[in-house]
Amino acid sequence: MAAILTSLRNTVIAGFVLALVLLLMYLKMQDGGLNYVFWTFFVRWAHVLCGVMWIGLLWYFNFVQIPNMGKIPDEQKPAISKVIAPEALFWFRWGAMGTIFFGLILAYLNGYIVDAITLGAAEGFSVPKDIAIGIGMWMGAIMWFNVWFIIWPNQKIALGIVDAPADKKPAAGRTAMLFSRTNTLLSIPMLFAMVSAQNIY
Repeated sequence: MAAILTSLRNTVIAGFVLALVLLLMYLKMQDGGLNYVFWTFFVRWAHVLCGVMWIGLLWYFNFVQIPNMGKIPDEQKPAISKVIAPEALFWFRWGAMGTIFFGLILAYLNGYIVDAITLGAAEGFSVPKDIAIGIGMWMGAIMWFNVWFIIWPNQKIALGIVDAPADKKPAAGRTAMLFSRTNTLLSIPMLFAMVSAQNIY
């Protein structure tokens, strides 16, 4: 067991192996096999898996890293800015990409992508589920945009991943932080809208 748990790669592989065992149990219990029901379930699982990675790291940055950077001695800060933050930002941005990618596929498979994007305009805004999931999708899309087109480009400057004048780094870091806080703010009602849509008819 230690050989599995002392290696992140082995731990993740073991997690997927256990998920595969559950998949085989699921398929054995289902009559349809790899049918529409299975694929909507699988895509929803991938959407949630990526979302946990994304929002988990968003909350790590905002609840742990940013508030505590001022407490770290200057000589120790490069460990965060040169090692931990770039790696966390890799998983953060690709978690965001996976979440929106699988979310859009899920909305398409379930037949509500247009109704959700338009907040149910074709039905006169009278379908609460379309409005709820649509609000969640729009908030998620704004958050995804912030990650890829504002937070990440500014973090690359602030962390010295790309060449930029030293006087640009503090402003880039502040912009990245403010948009990360914006995403933290939006994550709470976004998750509320997404979850509530599953309980509205």
